[in-house]
Amino acid sequence: MDQPVVSRGFRSKRRTSGAAELPPGQYLTTDFPVLSAGPTPDIRVADWNISLQLGGTLLGRWTWDEFEALPQTTIKTDIHCVTKWTKLKTVWQGITFDDLLKVVGLDAPPNAFVMAHCDGGYTTNLPLVDLIGGRAMIATRYEGLPLAPAHGGPARLLVPHLYFWKSAKWLRRLRFMPKDEPGFWESRGYHNYGDPWREQRYDGD
Repeated sequence: MDQPVVSRGFRSKRRTSGAAELPPGQYLTTDFPVLSAGPTPDIRVADWNISLQLGGTLLGRWTWDEFEALPQTTIKTDIHCVTKWTKLKTVWQGITFDDLLKVVGLDAPPNAFVMAHCDGGYTTNLPLVDLIGGRAMIATRYEGLPLAPAHGGPARLLVPHLYFWKSAKWLRRLRFMPKDEPGFWESRGYHNYGDPWREQRYDGD
């Protein structure tokens, strides 16, 4: 199978800033660079749905209108890309992972992991503990507007305390796993966890 084309920028030159709020090795940007593992898909909200899966059990599936009717949360947060840019005080709206679990009536399985599956075949893996407790959401709006396709619209995962490749674009399915499995970038040399404050960019960092 052909490998997805990697957008330019995933191996950017090192630039640094001494700003106290920045993780090590990061620099500030006021732009919002677009980096993707492949072309931007053309997704119509009328055809979009998202599902939550535990093993072989489908816990829930929502159309766009059904998902938009779930409890909404707005957050302001900094985001950090593995290519070393940081954007401060970004504003997002969507459904927190905690609220999604409440909707399906599921207590967070202890010591579980989650794989995010996206249009275009992209995946990324996360410990469940990094999605609960208000730490993550499925975002559908950025700065008050519907999330643009280039930035992962109509919906993307948002896990701002980790490098931004973990905030998977074009999200379609979240799958609970009893054991960890590497996702797209994690199986290609990127760090399995991706903590920007510990500079966990690549395997071995």
